[in-house]
Amino acid sequence: MVEKRICSFCGDEIEPGTGSMHIKKDGTIYHFCTKKCRKNMLHLKRVPRRTRWSKFFVKKS
Repeated sequence: MVEKRICSFCGDEIEPGTGSMHIKKDGTIYHFCTKKCRKNMLHLKRVPRRTRWSKFFVKKS
């Protein structure tokens, strides 16, 4: 049985056979559903809690 993964940035489910995986030198594994999520986390260094379209977005009230 193939398990479904969750995107490390936006929190969406990734279908088996799609998406990409990034492994850092310290052994941390990131799974991304799209190139948009990968760029936001790795290149632009954005925090998912502050990005409105991610599921991890927290409103400050």
